Amino acid sequence: MANQDNGMGKGLLIGFLTGAAVGSVIALLFAPKSGKELREDIKNKSQDFIEDADEYLSKAKDKASQLINEGKKKSEKLVADAKEKVDTLLDEAEKILSDAKDKTGNIAHMGKEKIEKESDRLKSAIRAGMDAYKTEKES
Repeated sequence: MANQDNGMGKGLLIGFLTGAAVGSVIALLFAPKSGKELREDIKNKSQDFIEDADEYLSKAKDKASQLINEGKKKSEKLVADAKEKVDTLLDEAEKILSDAKDKTGNIAHMGKEKIEKESDRLKSAIRAGMDAYKTEKES
């Protein structure tokens, strides 16, 4: 939409400048002046038109430069924001992985301890059973 408005503005300005030049030339041609005065007026008016066109081109170049700089700034900001988001996501993923490793290590350690306790209980029960059997056998 902004691009369409910008094109319309350019068209209006070019139309205005062209209309002013044509109107000036017509006014000069119908004015009751001598040939020398007429040529001088045409020269002055054409010089004014050239200066107006140069000013318009200069402004257009400045505007284009501003738009390019704004575009660069916006793209740099987008890249910086994206990098920051990626860094945040990587940090979060690393933390989740670290937490998962810690939990897995804790569960494995708790499982090992539980197995050792059960093993000790089983060994104790077997010893008690053997002791009971020896006692029964001896009596």
